Amino acid sequence: MGLKEIWHKLAGIDAARADSERKTTSTPLGMNSIFAPFRTSGVQNALPKPTAANLRRFAETPAARRAINFIKDRIACMEWRIEAKPGSAAANSNAASEEIAARAEALRRALDAPNATDSFRTFIEQVIEDVLVGGFGAAEIEVGNSETPVRMYPVDGASIQVNANWNGDTNSPRYAQVTGKLGPDALTPLLDNDLMYVRLNPRTHTVFGLGKVEVAFEAISNFLQAHRYAGRLASNSVVQYALWLNERTPEQHERLIRWWQDEIEGTGRVPILTSESKPEVLRFAGGTDADLHLEWQQFLLTMIANAFDLPVMVLGISQDVNRATASEFAEEAFQTAIAPLAKLIAEHLTRDVIAKKLGWHDLRFVWSELESRDEQVELNMQLQMLSAGVLSVAEVRAMRGLGEQSKNNSKSITKGGACE
Repeated sequence: MGLKEIWHKLAGIDAARADSERKTTSTPLGMNSIFAPFRTSGVQNALPKPTAANLRRFAETPAARRAINFIKDRIACMEWRIEAKPGSAAANSNAASEEIAARAEALRRALDAPNATDSFRTFIEQVIEDVLVGGFGAAEIEVGNSETPVRMYPVDGASIQVNANWNGDTNSPRYAQVTGKLGPDALTPLLDNDLMYVRLNPRTHTVFGLGKVEVAFEAISNFLQAHRYAGRLASNSVVQYALWLNERTPEQHERLIRWWQDEIEGTGRVPILTSESKPEVLRFAGGTDADLHLEWQQFLLTMIANAFDLPVMVLGISQDVNRATASEFAEEAFQTAIAPLAKLIAEHLTRDVIAKKLGWHDLRFVWSELESRDEQVELNMQLQMLSAGVLSVAEVRAMRGLGEQSKNNSKSITKGGACE
C-alpha cells in the first residue's frame, strides 16, 4: 500500500481525542526498528546509504558527536522566559494583566517539567538531537489543566510521516507515526496542533528537512574509513614490509617461514640469519606519518565542521588558532550554528505550542541569552533604558532575576532555565 492510499484511508479517521492522553510512543518499533542504530560486521569499505539508521549510527562517531553536543548542550543550557508579545494588549497596557501573568507562570511551570519523566533540558535535547541528525525534530503536544496547561512528549522524528497533500484543514490529519503494528493500527494519525515538527533547512521539493549529519554523511563515512585504515596500520595489523632472499629454493623458503613463525615472531628474540647473501627488506610504504594520511583526515574534519556551520577549531584542529582568533571563532560558532537553530526552536514553541495548541496569541517563548551574550553590554543597555524611562525598576529587576514581577509592570515576563 502506497503513501497516497494510506492517507486516503486515514482521511475518515478522527485523529483528535478528548482524553488529552499521549497518542504517540517514543520508540514505536523498539530495538528492531529500522530507524534504530545498528552495528554490522559486513564489508567495511562499502559506502552505506544515508538511511535514518545510518544517520543515527554516524551521529555516535566522535567527530559528529562533538559537533552535535557543541550545539545541543549550548542551546539546552540557555536561560529562557515566557513573555508578552510586543504589540499585544498586555504589552501595551499601562497596568499589567494579572490573568496574563498567571498564564505565563503556569506555562513556565509546564515547560520546566513537560512530562512525568523529562525536565525541559532532557526534553529539548532529544528534539535538538533529531533536528541535527535528520532535520526531523518532533514532539507531541497535549492540553493539560490549569496548573500545567500543556504536556509535551519527545517523539522519534524518523517514525513520522508527513501528508504532502494536507490543505490546512485543522480537522484532517497532517502527520502520522509508524507504530510497527499490522492492520488499522499501523499508523497513528495526528492533527496539525498535535505535533511540533521542526524541519531544518526546509525545501520546496520535499516535505522533509535536511539535517546536518545528512550534509556531512559522505565526509563522515570517508573519515571513518581513513581512521580505520590508519588504526590498522599503526597497530601493525597491516604488513608494511617483506624479506627478500635471493636464490633460495622453495623448501628453504618454507623452512625459514616456519622457523620465523614458531621461534621468532612475537617472542622478542633477536633473529640470527646465516646465508651467503644478506636478506633485503622491501618496504611497501615510506614508514612515516604520511602513511597514516593525517592531512586527508584533517581535511575531512574540516568538511564535517563546514557541514555543521562550525569553525574547525571545535573539532580539535588547532592549526592557525591563537589567542586573538579563538574568540572570533567562538563568536562565529555562536552566530552561525547555535543562534539560528535556537531561534527556529523558539518560533516552533511559540507557534505550535502556545498559539496553535493553547490559543494564547499574546505570549511567546524567548531565549534570554540570544539578546546579548555580553553581560556588561546587557547591563549598560538596561541602565540606559531605565534612565530614559523606557523600563521601570520592577521590569529591570525581573529581567535580572532579582525578584518577582510587580503587578504594575507593563510587560509580563516569566523566566526559566535548563541549567540553573
